[in-house]
Amino acid sequence: MDRLDSLESFVAVVEAGQFSAAAERLGIGKSVVSRRVSELEEHLGARLLQRTTRKLSLTDAGREFYPRALQLLEDLAEAEQSVSSGQRALSGRIRIATPLTFGLLHLKPLLNDFMQTHPGVILDMDMNDGQVDLIQEGVDLALRIGHLESSSMIALPLAPIRAIVVASPDYLATHGTPETPEALSEHQGLCYSNLPEPQKWRMTDSTGKVHTVNMNPRLLVNNGDLILEAATAGLGICLSPTFIAYQAIRDGRLKPILTDYQIPGATAYAVYPSRRFVPTRVRALVEFLKHLLGDKPYWDEGVLS
Repeated sequence: MDRLDSLESFVAVVEAGQFSAAAERLGIGKSVVSRRVSELEEHLGARLLQRTTRKLSLTDAGREFYPRALQLLEDLAEAEQSVSSGQRALSGRIRIATPLTFGLLHLKPLLNDFMQTHPGVILDMDMNDGQVDLIQEGVDLALRIGHLESSSMIALPLAPIRAIVVASPDYLATHGTPETPEALSEHQGLCYSNLPEPQKWRMTDSTGKVHTVNMNPRLLVNNGDLILEAATAGLGICLSPTFIAYQAIRDGRLKPILTDYQIPGATAYAVYPSRRFVPTRVRALVEFLKHLLGDKPYWDEGVLS
C-alpha cells in the first residue's frame, strides 16, 4: 500500500462525497480509489467510511482521522512547493470559474498576459453567472463577486466592486434627471435579476440615512452587458458595477447621477476549496490578479471621485 496515495484518495472521497467524483478529481479509476481507501482502512484496523447505496458518511474513526490526514497532505504539499517553486517554470492546467461579464471585460486581457508569461500553463475556463460547486466540478479557482457566506472555502480579496447609478444623456434629456433617490421610482428601471431583491435599490446620504427605492422595472435580466446596452439605448436607468459601466461613462454614452449618495459595494474574491494541494501555478495566478487589480482597480479611475 502506498500510504500517500491512500491518504489522498480518502481525503478526496470525503471532500467530493462519492467515489466517482473523487476518482474524476484525481484522474484515476473509481475502482482504484475504492481499493486505496479499503487498503487504508485495513492498515489502520478501523472503518473510516460508512458506505450505503445512497451516500457515504464518516464513521467516528473517520471523523477523527480526516483532519489529521488533511494536515499531513497540506504539510507535504507546502514542503514540496517551497523546494520546487523556484526550480522550474509554471506548468499544468488551471480550471477557472468566473462571472461572464467580468471575465470578458477584465480577465481576458489579464489572463492573456499571464499565459504569455507562463507558456506552460493551460487555462480551462467556465464563464457564467451561476454558482459552481468547486469540489464537484473540479474547479481550482473561482472568481466570485459579492459578500461571501462563511464556508470551508478559502477566499482572498482581489478588488473592491463599487456601483453607480447611470443613464444615457438622451434618456435624461427626455425624462429629466432625478435629484433624490425617491425620484427614481418615477423612472424606468433596468434591473439585474440575480440579486435577491433586484427592484430594491439602496443608497446612503451624507447624514448616514439609508434610502430604499422600489424601482419600476422596464427590464429584468441576469446579464450586466444587456443592462448596459439597454441603458445606453436610452431605455431607462440602471444601477451598474463600475467595472461594467466605466467605459461608457468615459465615452459619454452614460452619465452618472445621484453621485452625492453612497451605494453599498461588494468585493471580488479569488476562491479555492482549501489550502491543501493548491498548486504553485494557482497561487501565482491569484497573486498576479491581486497585483493588477488591487484596492484601486483601473476601471474606477476617472469614474468615481
